[in-house]
Amino acid sequence: MVKIVIATGKRKTSIARAVIKPGEGRVWINNIPLEIYPIEMAREKIAEPLNLIGNLAKQIDIKINVRGGGVMSQADACRIAIARGLVEYFSEHRNELLQIFKEYDRHMLSGDPRQTEPEKWGRYSARRRWQKSYR
Repeated sequence: MVKIVIATGKRKTSIARAVIKPGEGRVWINNIPLEIYPIEMAREKIAEPLNLIGNLAKQIDIKINVRGGGVMSQADACRIAIARGLVEYFSEHRNELLQIFKEYDRHMLSGDPRQTEPEKWGRYSARRRWQKSYR
């Protein structure tokens, strides 16, 4: 029987779904291999959980489908989905992986609740007001 794990990650308005299967250590984001993913910073961020677990990453293939938000928001969502999926997939190493991820960055498993503040009426942005020149 083949073990398959589906994990999700969210950041701002991005939602990532990761499917983890046995394989050779390959990762695809929206059907693009991670090695040729166009944005370098995002590529590094997505690969962080895989770099932290070492040789275990060579045993699995990961396909990620991510929608919504911006480039780095999508990268963070992918990172969260991968980290959660790895903890679930390698359940025999669960405590070690949890400790590694929490020490490195606690948002890798829990997510980051910050959202953009909504724009208020009569203004350019959430906080900015019109300038006054008569004082």
